[in-house]
Amino acid sequence: MKEIYGNTLGLKSSEQQRLRNTFRRRVPPHEIVSPELARHLTELSRETNRQMGVLINRKGEIEHVVVGNAHKLELPDIGRARAGQIRLRGLRLIHTHLKSEPLTKDDLTDLALLRLDCVAAIGVGDDGLPGVLHYGYLVPENGTGEFWHVETLPSVHVEQPDLLDTLGALEEEFNRKAASRRVGGREKAILVAVCLDGNRARAESSLAELKELARTAGVEVLDTVLQVKREADPRYLIGRGKLEDLNLRSMQAMVDLLIFDKDLTPSQGRHIGEATSLKVLDRSQLILDIFAQRAQSAEGKLQVELAQLKYRLPRLVQSDDSLSRLMGGIGGRGPGETKLEIDRRRVRERITHLEKRIDAIGRERSVRRAQRNRRELPVISIVGYTNAGKSTLLNAITNAEVLAENKLFATLDPTSRRLRFPQEREVIITDTVGFIRDLPKDLVAAFRATLEELYDASLLLHVVDAADPARDEQVEAVENILDSLDLMEKPRLMVWNKADLLPPDEVEALLRTQGGVAISAATREGLATLLAKADTTLFAEGATEAMGAV
Repeated sequence: MKEIYGNTLGLKSSEQQRLRNTFRRRVPPHEIVSPELARHLTELSRETNRQMGVLINRKGEIEHVVVGNAHKLELPDIGRARAGQIRLRGLRLIHTHLKSEPLTKDDLTDLALLRLDCVAAIGVGDDGLPGVLHYGYLVPENGTGEFWHVETLPSVHVEQPDLLDTLGALEEEFNRKAASRRVGGREKAILVAVCLDGNRARAESSLAELKELARTAGVEVLDTVLQVKREADPRYLIGRGKLEDLNLRSMQAMVDLLIFDKDLTPSQGRHIGEATSLKVLDRSQLILDIFAQRAQSAEGKLQVELAQLKYRLPRLVQSDDSLSRLMGGIGGRGPGETKLEIDRRRVRERITHLEKRIDAIGRERSVRRAQRNRRELPVISIVGYTNAGKSTLLNAITNAEVLAENKLFATLDPTSRRLRFPQEREVIITDTVGFIRDLPKDLVAAFRATLEELYDASLLLHVVDAADPARDEQVEAVENILDSLDLMEKPRLMVWNKADLLPPDEVEALLRTQGGVAISAATREGLATLLAKADTTLFAEGATEAMGAV
């Protein structure tokens, strides 16, 4: 015997028996609800002053009977939150509304999240007879932002639309949309940002940068969401209502993942994933993924793996049967270790192994630097925000062939080249990994062997994208990272790249207020001035003539 679900406390035995008899009823598959079933539910609702509902499959059979309170009802667990992107659930919800009110937000949310065939609400008259019929069903993405279509019939006795034909047409359209989405082969994402300090312009700039990061990672961005809040939600970061809207939007657009502009706590990432059934990434995870794609050298791959393991260790959580405790065997009776504890121990062991290998590589670099210092060749290191044009500059002044793309973090591995100044002096010039605001701490720690190149530098060329509207924030981000590495005392020369994209008067004002040199690495304009300025700065400030003499 199938059981009744919901708020059955206080129901009479006769009322419970009538509810059980509901399972014997059948509804014509092409109808939303039959007048007989509608009257049966409304009479019970009037007598008990509670909402009554049934879940009906496409054969017209009743699979669940649900009892709510006067305002709403809660559905039983009918499977995963997402039934699928192409097909609907195969169940429709028919329930009563005591005041004949239209479909509520809860009704429509259940319709979308559970991908029900249809949701219908039958108004209960004063005499207990069925009145108005409100119903709604999902619609594919249509450019209007509508998730569902809602209609109202004056009575259950009037002609109803052919439900099976409607559902067949909807699933065919869902299938067509899904096929068009699959053509690109890339993951689809919605970007989410939260402004907590009231500075909306800064949040929008960071969101635009996150969009570039997603493009670099090979993700197709379908939508962006920015919410202004006074404080972050400890469970979901964004508000619960915004999360529901985001969930509906992601389902309609057939999104694969959500990317948040702020770092999520392990708890927030888990709760958002459970609420949306989507892959959830934050800013640090996205940057780590880009580094993993871009790392070419063995050293770079080791550094990225170390950063990823350190980031994932506190987020290593499982909630399935693998958490059952393993018996220790003879001589080790007791709870033993859980699968989760074993995984964490293995991750820690791998982290220790990687740190030892990276330390060994760091010692090898130290030996090479010591040999270079014995040859008394000064070192110039190029630093700056990612995609500011550092690799392009290195190629322009040394005729190197380092990869240079209009993408964030196009190159990760440091590259060193000899450079001859016009005064017959030679130096070593080194290109380093690009910086970015909120660079993950684990990533900075993992790349310490690479960044150690900066400590031996005699001069830092701070390359800035002069044409970027957020250049001031980018300069601040780079200086914050240099300060954290105790490198702010190094001589620095500001290099305003891409100056050819700015009006001349703006370039003059920039140099007058900020100092430095304006160049265009792509067109090689201003490179002679840059080399002369670097030569003067390098050999005039505390350096001897013999230090760089050939």
